[in-house]
Amino acid sequence: MSSGLERRYRRVLRLLPGWYREQWEQDMVAAFLDGWLTGDPASDAYISRAAGPGGVEVASVARLAVRLYLAGPGTPRRHAWGQGLRLAVLAVLLVHAELAVNELVFLVWSHRLVSWLPPAPGSLGITAGGAWAAVYYLVSVAWIVAFVALARGRYRTARILAALAIVPGLAALIQAPYTGIRPAPFGPWDYWVLLDLAPVLAMTAFHRHAPPPAARPWPWLLALPAGYLLVYGPLMTFQATGNFAWLPDFPGLCCVLVSLACVAHAPRAWSRHVRGTGLWSLALVLLAALAGAYRIVSLTGYLHDPHLINVSLAELLIAAAGLALVAPDAARAQAPAPAPPPSRHAATA
Repeated sequence: MSSGLERRYRRVLRLLPGWYREQWEQDMVAAFLDGWLTGDPASDAYISRAAGPGGVEVASVARLAVRLYLAGPGTPRRHAWGQGLRLAVLAVLLVHAELAVNELVFLVWSHRLVSWLPPAPGSLGITAGGAWAAVYYLVSVAWIVAFVALARGRYRTARILAALAIVPGLAALIQAPYTGIRPAPFGPWDYWVLLDLAPVLAMTAFHRHAPPPAARPWPWLLALPAGYLLVYGPLMTFQATGNFAWLPDFPGLCCVLVSLACVAHAPRAWSRHVRGTGLWSLALVLLAALAGAYRIVSLTGYLHDPHLINVSLAELLIAAAGLALVAPDAARAQAPAPAPPPSRHAATA
């Protein structure tokens, strides 16, 4: 009969995928018990009632479980989501970096730091000065550096910078009920939770045992200036000319952009001659779900405006249509694959 200590360790090991437990559960339990048991019956009886698992051991098993669930290609089908998640997180950080570039462009333009630029139109709504604006500019720089670090495989640096970048937004939201003012550069709670906190937490999918989301960083790095020109160039033109009615709000813009990305990816996803598209389809499914969730949550601000409600629902339909284009390919990407060969190093991690 198994002891109480063994049963407790087996409960902790349920965090691990079933295919991994079949290979290593017995060895891991034996290793854990050997660390506690002394061979003295009286001492072992007491240890079995009162000892372990310790917090460090539980954390170690949890970290191993995260690595295994997000291991990427070559694992059972549900783990293909790990690589899709890494691509989606990198795309979200690209959006953050483009927003940051936009804020820095406004800073340069509004303060005439480049002498040959014409005065900035008042309709652009340049961010006001003050301490919070200065903090936001630092946050913008942090997002750009975090994106570059993540694209280049410097995962630890990217995680630290991204975690620091979301702290001022949280501080601004916490102090808002007491001051009655939420600093203009920072978004509301739904923005902070979905687009700040969630990607930072999801960055745990980037670890040294995971495959990189892209073979080369340069396409991602070039996507930063290209994406800014293609997205914010037209938006800035609309703003400068006073055509605000043509502009969707940010949740709506996210829905439109992810739908356009799905449309652009669909020919490759449906082609029989192009392989390896499924991971990008998985990433687009995650991005569409994130954009849709953001759009739905933000609807609470439009409850007294039926027109904006209708526009928002149309944007949701646009995102859903894009999602439908890539969902079949995303499902194919999860085709069963053999589990990775067992690793003694991983078993003792």
